Amino acid sequence: MIPIQSVDFNQIRKIMGPLEKRLDILIIMVFWLASRPLYDSPNQSFDPLKSLWYLPRMMEKPWLKHYPAEVLHDLSHFSKMTIPAFFSSCLNPNNSKTALSCMGHEVTYAELDRLSNQLASYLQNEVGLKKGDRLALVLPNIIQFPVVFFAAQKLGVVCVATNPQYTSREMLHQFKDSGAKAIVILNLFLDKLEPIINQTEVKTVISTELGDSFPWAKSKLVSWIMSYQGQNTPPHSISTVKYKHCLKLGKTKHYIAPHIDPKDMALLQYTGGTTGISKGAILTHNNLVSNILQVRSWIDSHLEEGKEVVLTALPMFHIFGLTINSLMFLSRNDKLILIPKPIPIENTVKAFEKENVSIVLGVNTLFNALNNNKRFKQLSPSSIKFALAGGMALQESVARAWFEITKNRLMQGFGLTEASPVTHVVPLKGNWPSGSIGVPMPGTSVRIIDEQEEDVTPGESGELCIYGPQIMAGYWKRPDETQQVLSNGWLKTGDIARMDDDGFFYIVDRKKDMILVSGFNVFPSEIEEIIAKHPKVLEVAVVGVPHKTAGEAVKAFVIPKDPSLTERELKSFCKENLISYKVPRSFEFRTTLPKTNVGKILRRELKQPNPLNA
Repeated sequence: MIPIQSVDFNQIRKIMGPLEKRLDILIIMVFWLASRPLYDSPNQSFDPLKSLWYLPRMMEKPWLKHYPAEVLHDLSHFSKMTIPAFFSSCLNPNNSKTALSCMGHEVTYAELDRLSNQLASYLQNEVGLKKGDRLALVLPNIIQFPVVFFAAQKLGVVCVATNPQYTSREMLHQFKDSGAKAIVILNLFLDKLEPIINQTEVKTVISTELGDSFPWAKSKLVSWIMSYQGQNTPPHSISTVKYKHCLKLGKTKHYIAPHIDPKDMALLQYTGGTTGISKGAILTHNNLVSNILQVRSWIDSHLEEGKEVVLTALPMFHIFGLTINSLMFLSRNDKLILIPKPIPIENTVKAFEKENVSIVLGVNTLFNALNNNKRFKQLSPSSIKFALAGGMALQESVARAWFEITKNRLMQGFGLTEASPVTHVVPLKGNWPSGSIGVPMPGTSVRIIDEQEEDVTPGESGELCIYGPQIMAGYWKRPDETQQVLSNGWLKTGDIARMDDDGFFYIVDRKKDMILVSGFNVFPSEIEEIIAKHPKVLEVAVVGVPHKTAGEAVKAFVIPKDPSLTERELKSFCKENLISYKVPRSFEFRTTLPKTNVGKILRRELKQPNPLNA
């Protein structure tokens, strides 16, 4: 091995064999430059033979040249860990750093470890949960959520993260499908559970209140305020166990940790059901740890480990909120500011008033709401070091407004539930093309295929397919649907994407959201991007609606920022920026748009059955 600081090109030439002089020098330089960023640290040695193996990778994966030198390329020898083992360095009795802050109350990493141990003891010794059993979490962003999550992981129990805002019908589907044996639920949602619990396998219901993790005096104050606001425990006849009682009993015994394999299931994360019945993605310990390490390798050198203050407005029952916004930063010993109810947006703005928030993760609609909040503009928080948008397309107008207010660039990433979730992110330094989702995460391979499943050339659009350690094991109890999206470990995402000659990727749109106008493909996100640039528009969503002659027509739903906005203005603006068949045939002004739990606009709920004639 030759130290990289003193590369002897004559020695490399001898290894390469006799070649023409100019070609010899050119190839040597390519090998040397190509291999430099492909090592696990800048201190590693340069191996000319190893560079021979890496050159084809550089040609097949042009995005690798955008990787910083410190970024790991192969995480396989690090990522094969369980969640309890991976978090053992931060969850221990000696870690006095603040882990969580919720409504002014702080919990240290040592306390989080102790509380999760107590709950794990109760779940094992009193409830009888064992490795592989499913435990449903029906909780907002409160301290109890990570306590329950880590308690379950220490036992090898599978978490089923459930949106508390779900209807009884939606909850029933998840509980029945997963076969959950126990539930931890916020008391305010017990009335939703009552009509369905007898149709499930649930035997134990642990009820918790918002103030259960606070000291006695503050807990009583929170209960009084909740009661004053009419937010009391709804009437119900369910037999429940109090969360505090579980912790108290859990002190009396220790739990026995089972053997957990990295390939064991850690989480059943249900998809939003955008393509039909909601399905449970099987995410293993290895999947989650891998994705945490992939993103950490990308950002760690730009942040101070153990010193960042992380806004946690994304719900932890969503995969983006859980894996990246929560678990990743907890693994770094950072401080999470939990926001139980981020909307109205004033609730989120208060966090910037009280804390020096340095990390912000969210979706386009969250950043847009902050951009348009008067108080946030006045604060113009200068403490922000890193902001990342995911979950839906980031609009250029939103990114530009964010920079004007915070003087901090809004990064864009891409992922999906089935990938734990992150697959792409833009480089943190330098520039990247406008509208790009960046490059694949370390250890991630990507293909873009046509209808015949053949690879397309750079610049052409096709379905995005992903391979990597973060890809799910499959859909729970759905082998047929698993087979449709997984082939030899490759995940068909259902997203239409393209890669440019430089290795940057772009999401064109969801395959199922594409609008077919007189035989022409129209992608809603392109039109939304244009309309969002109009100064009088706050939010926009575009869908295809039936049309008697064109098959489908484009329709735009708009929330005005300025009440003087007219349909004529919008149509004229679109005609200036779009070809005629992409211009919406009709506009509908609204005060709200339907959204998922993280703020992603639900286009499917905007589609209308009535055809347009003109």
